[in-house]
Amino acid sequence: MSDELLKRVSVPAIDAILGKSFPVLGKGFVRVVDYMGSDAAIVQAARVSYGEGTRQVSEDRGLIRYLLRHRHTTPFEMCELKLHVCVPMDIWRQWIRHRTANVNEYSTRYSLAIDEKHTTAPDAWRKQAIDNKQGSGGFFSPEEGAILSAEEAELHQHCHDVYNARIEQGVAREQARKDLPLATYTQAYWKIDLHNLLHFLALRMERHAQQEIREYATAIGEEIVKRWVPLTWEAFEDYRFNAVTLSRDMQELLGMIARNEPDAARAYAREHGLETNGKPGRELRELEAILATLRLPAPWT
Repeated sequence: MSDELLKRVSVPAIDAILGKSFPVLGKGFVRVVDYMGSDAAIVQAARVSYGEGTRQVSEDRGLIRYLLRHRHTTPFEMCELKLHVCVPMDIWRQWIRHRTANVNEYSTRYSLAIDEKHTTAPDAWRKQAIDNKQGSGGFFSPEEGAILSAEEAELHQHCHDVYNARIEQGVAREQARKDLPLATYTQAYWKIDLHNLLHFLALRMERHAQQEIREYATAIGEEIVKRWVPLTWEAFEDYRFNAVTLSRDMQELLGMIARNEPDAARAYAREHGLETNGKPGRELRELEAILATLRLPAPWT
């Protein structure tokens, strides 16, 4: 192949929002710093990889949908996104667990802590879910929430005053920071390829994810990724985010329900340990949600 000058791939819809901050959780934000690739780059990579076989796919959209549907993920790694984010430390702890990105975080060892805290409105205090140890369910009354919010404000102010007093006294920043609340905002540059970004979004936009990180993931997905790679986003919504996965047991049960065999379905659930103390276990409850979407009855309820 002869040498040729190449132009950088440009996506006008994403160029239009470079540097634009999308607010999340009041004082937080996400914004695009840079990007590499586009839907066309995914198609280009796939056709180089698959050679003759992909020439039968006449449309880029069809090829992207095929790749995502069959989990051929390597071509999506050709695209990268670099974000600048501002996020409360407790939410950042969940975020940073996705170890597939390149990260550089604001350091309170070298710099003063960001003087912003994530606060909770009186009507936004959630109760611990009874049937889910890691989730919430229901809200406190606004009157109860007002007390909680007032206590939160008092605590934040005290931590702020103690931290600033230590700094003024000459305490090392690396030590003065140790009692900062997790509500303190931090900032980071976060660079990730599209394959791993879609995995992040599938987990963190999901309805069972914590509400706060779900708001960040939704902003990234709806405001940024949807503009950047619209064909990939459409396929992601169809085959990942809004799709369901059926285990072998689920498939067996779904077949029995479709054949109108409720007694057999109940017996199968008992025999295969899908019930706990006579009540549907987690997998059965997940199947119930799928059945509700399909408007089919759950025989064991």
